[in-house]
Amino acid sequence: MAATMAELVRAQWGDHRPGVTSHEGTLTHHEVAAGAAARAALFGKLLPRGAEPHIGVLLDNVPEYPLWLAAAALAGAAVAGINPTRRGPELARDIAHTDCALLITERAHLPLLAGLELTIPPERVLVVDDPAYRELLGPYAQTRPDALTGAAPTPASRMLLYFTSGSTGAPKAAVCTQGRLAAAGHSLVRYFGVRREDVHYLCMPMFHGNAVIAGWAPALAGGAAVALRRRFSASGFLPDVRRFKATYFTYVGRAVQYLLATPPAPDDRDNPLRTGFGTEAGAVDAERFAERFGVPLIEGYGSSEGGASLQRTPDTPPGAIGRPAPGDDLAVVDPETGAELPRARLDGDGRLRNGDEAIGELVNRGRSSFEGYWRNPEATAARTRGRLGGRVGAGWYWTGDLFFRDAEGFFHFAGRTDDRLRVDSENLAAAMIENILARYAPATGVAVYAVPDPVAGDQVMAALALRDGAAFDPEDFVAFLAAQPDLGTKMAPRFVRTLTALPVTATNKVHRAALRRAGFRCPEPVWWTPSVAGPPEAAKLPEPSARAGSSYRRFTDEDRAALLAQYRDHGRAHLLDG
Repeated sequence: MAATMAELVRAQWGDHRPGVTSHEGTLTHHEVAAGAAARAALFGKLLPRGAEPHIGVLLDNVPEYPLWLAAAALAGAAVAGINPTRRGPELARDIAHTDCALLITERAHLPLLAGLELTIPPERVLVVDDPAYRELLGPYAQTRPDALTGAAPTPASRMLLYFTSGSTGAPKAAVCTQGRLAAAGHSLVRYFGVRREDVHYLCMPMFHGNAVIAGWAPALAGGAAVALRRRFSASGFLPDVRRFKATYFTYVGRAVQYLLATPPAPDDRDNPLRTGFGTEAGAVDAERFAERFGVPLIEGYGSSEGGASLQRTPDTPPGAIGRPAPGDDLAVVDPETGAELPRARLDGDGRLRNGDEAIGELVNRGRSSFEGYWRNPEATAARTRGRLGGRVGAGWYWTGDLFFRDAEGFFHFAGRTDDRLRVDSENLAAAMIENILARYAPATGVAVYAVPDPVAGDQVMAALALRDGAAFDPEDFVAFLAAQPDLGTKMAPRFVRTLTALPVTATNKVHRAALRRAGFRCPEPVWWTPSVAGPPEAAKLPEPSARAGSSYRRFTDEDRAALLAQYRDHGRAHLLDG
C-alpha cells in the first residue's frame, strides 16, 4: 500500500486507460503522470530559493487542477486551494497567508486578481489557457516521474493547505500531509470497494477538501478515473453521469436538494451510479434521492481538519449521523468540565426529551489525524486545548459542533458551538461579515449569526441596530451590499432583523445565544429574500447585486408558517428549538 501520494502518481506511468476526463477531452493515467512530472519540473525551475514549496491553485474543476495536484505530490509541494468566491483584499490575504510561490489560474479568474497587491510576481502567475503557459511547459514535456531531482517526498510532506473558517478572524488553512491523504484514499477504497473500472464524478469545487480527499484521492488509490465538471450544475448532472459513465460522486451542502428540484423524468434511474458520498443531504432527502434516482447516498460527518469523523452504517436510524470508526474514542462532553454527558432519551417519534442534559460538544479523546493550521499556532492549540487549566481534555480534538448520543450509541448533530456558519457548503466567519455590514451608515450595531437552513447547513441572519428615527430601506441596503468589494457570494444575509439596540449579556457582550434562539421568530420587524440563489449554471460568477436575491421584503406571518412547514418536511424543525 502506497505511503505517499507521490507513489500513487508514479504508479500511473504506463497505464493507458482513461484517467481524467472532462468536457475538454480525456487524459490517460499515463498522460496524467507525464503531465504531472512536467509541471513538477517547471515548478522546481520557478521556485525561488528559500521559498515555501506551496502552489496556489485558483481554477475551476478543469484538467489542470488534478494535474497540479499530482505535480505537487511528485515535487513534495503543497497545493493551496484558492476560493474564487472570495473577493478583494480577502482573496489576496488567502494567497499571501499560504506563502504561495506560484499561482495557477485561468483567464476567467483574472478579473478577481486585477488591482490586488499580490505577494507573487507576475512571472510566477501562470494562466493555463494562455499560449505562453504551453511554451513554458514545452522544455519539460519529456520528463519522467522517476527522473525528477530533489529529495523524495515522505508521508510527512505537506500536500494540501485547505481553508476552513472559525468564529472570528480570517479563514484558517488546515494542513494535510501526503501520508494522511494517501491513508484517507486507501480507507475509502476499502469502504466503498473502489474498482479500477470506476469513474469518480467531481462536481464539487476542488478547492474544497471534499472533492480532493473524498473524490480524487480514493480514485488515485484505487486506480479509478475521475470525471470533472467545471462547476456544479443540477441540470447537467445526469447528462454528465451518463456521458462519463460515472459510478460515484461526492456532494456537500444543498447539492442533493438542487438535484431533487430538477423536473422528474421517466428515465431518472437510467444511470450508472453506484453511490454518492457526502454531508448535509439529510435523511429525508437522501431517501428521496435513492427512490428517484436509484442511487443510495452515504452520509458521513467529518471535521474539515480531520480530527473526528462518524460513519453511517446500515442500521443507523433516521436523523442520526452514525457511529465512530472502530478504534476511535468520540464522546459528547460538557464543554466546561469535559465530563461525558448522559445518553439522550428519545420519544416514539424520535424527538429529544432531555436536550438540556444530553447535548454537548463532540470531542475525539483518542488519536486524531488533525495536523494543525498553517502559521496559526493559537488556533491549533485551541483545537486540542485542555479545560480547567489543562487538567481535563488536554490533547483532545474539540470539534466545535454540538451533538447528542442515543442509547444505542448513534450520534445526532445538534448545532454549532460558536459563530461559524456553513452556507451552501461554504464555511463563513460571522465576524468577517459583521466587519462589512458595520459600514452600513444607518446601523449603530451589527450582529451576524446562523439560523438553520430548512434543508441543509445554515443561512445568514443579521441584526441591525438602527440610528434613532432611521427606518430600514431595503433598496438602499441592497445597493450597499452590491458596493462592497469584499462581500463573498454567500455572505449576504438572508434575514435582517431591525432593532433599536442589540441585546447584551450581563457583561455587556452581544447576546448572540438569544439572537440565535429567536432567529426569525422574534417580535421586531424581519426582512428577507424569499429565494436563495443556487450554484451558478454559467461560468461567470454572479454580480454582488445578485448574491442574496435582488431585494428584501417584510417577513410575514404567512412566510413564517410556510418556512416552518419546510423545516418539518425535511425533518429539521428540532434545530429551531435550541
